[in-house]
Amino acid sequence: MAHIELKEALDTLKNTGVRITPQRHAILEYLINSMSHPTADDIYKALEGKFPNMSVATVYNNLRVFREVGLVKELTYGDASSRFDYVTSHHYHVICEKCGKIVDFHYPGLDEVEQLASHVTGFKISHHRMEIYGVCPECASKEAH
Repeated sequence: MAHIELKEALDTLKNTGVRITPQRHAILEYLINSMSHPTADDIYKALEGKFPNMSVATVYNNLRVFREVGLVKELTYGDASSRFDYVTSHHYHVICEKCGKIVDFHYPGLDEVEQLASHVTGFKISHHRMEIYGVCPECASKEAH
């Protein structure tokens, strides 16, 4: 499944005139396979062994390119570092208030919220974002001890 997403993402980049460098390929592949919503620093640390000449700036620049072509969403939560999420289907995020862990949460019933908001307000809706906060099971079990 991930290899199909990677091929489609690479095709999207080619179609928008973005050159596929080995670093770009690796960053994209890491994002597609990552369920942890990594920061640019996380991505850099994960790939620095494979690309010793790559800088954190290279990672940021590539993430910006991916965001501009619509492959990646930048998730900003308060003053913490931005996290990056490979764009798949519409989904929401549940965020741990203790450790910052972010988990994807699918709830198809919310897909209608944009239509309802448009109908009620007359707005032309572009998108929506929902975040749910709590304490993850790992942090909760640490608190219990």
